[in-house]
Amino acid sequence: MLDTVDYVGHDSGTKKSVGKGTITVSDVSIVFGQGADEHRAVDNTDLIIGAGEFVCILGPSGCGKSTLLNSIAGYVKPTTGMVSVDDIKVEKPGPDRGMVFQQYSLLPWKTVFDNVAFGPRMAGISKRESSSIANTFLSMVGLTKFRHRYPAELSGGMQQRVGIARALANYPSVLLMDEPFGALDAQTRLTMQESLLDIWKESGTTVVFVTHDVDEAVFLSDRVLIMGAAPGRVVEDLHIDLPRPRDIDMVFEPAYIKARKSCLDIIRTESKRAFELQNQ
Repeated sequence: MLDTVDYVGHDSGTKKSVGKGTITVSDVSIVFGQGADEHRAVDNTDLIIGAGEFVCILGPSGCGKSTLLNSIAGYVKPTTGMVSVDDIKVEKPGPDRGMVFQQYSLLPWKTVFDNVAFGPRMAGISKRESSSIANTFLSMVGLTKFRHRYPAELSGGMQQRVGIARALANYPSVLLMDEPFGALDAQTRLTMQESLLDIWKESGTTVVFVTHDVDEAVFLSDRVLIMGAAPGRVVEDLHIDLPRPRDIDMVFEPAYIKARKSCLDIIRTESKRAFELQNQ
């Protein structure tokens, strides 16, 4: 059981992990296939993500971003090396790591409320406490009024907020997000980015967020890990020197413009290199 305390600003019994969520990737390589069909998706990668950090993984298509994320989630086992969370080796998926995908993956026959309460109930938590947890996180994502709706009755952005609430309902120390806003229109995407930052601030959960969008990565994160392709590895660990809380006006700040340019320059170089290797 994770050590827990009340969330700041909440008196509803909501809890968060204290000092939990440190991710260590030690000399990880992930290889698919064999012989002529072998594909090295991730190569000799080392990184540490501190508890409570918001880190984005950015890079050209096919560089291994999602594969690396899935190794932290426990869906993909490293061919060599090790992934650990709080010094415990990741062997399989677990409740300490919540996952949010681009596709909403909600249970269509269950209401919004039941989707969020599902995880706690499966963990053996009483119906009363599971209901309390679901209500708390639906309030956090601003969907209390829609608790009795079904997923098909919600917009894409609202469905993704349900997905975030569901992932947080197990009190994970790490929240893993694989291009969660990629299917949303520009305005909804911006709203969701701002909402996610509010949720992250309130929960204190470590967030690892995969995206191919440079502006999204710079706006959200403490650090941007830029991956190069063929084979996939982290080629740059860029610290984002922007104050929090953040809002859309920050896109005009010199620090934002500088960070954005740095990301674009590296990705352009890596994308060109990957294209050249593919055509050799």
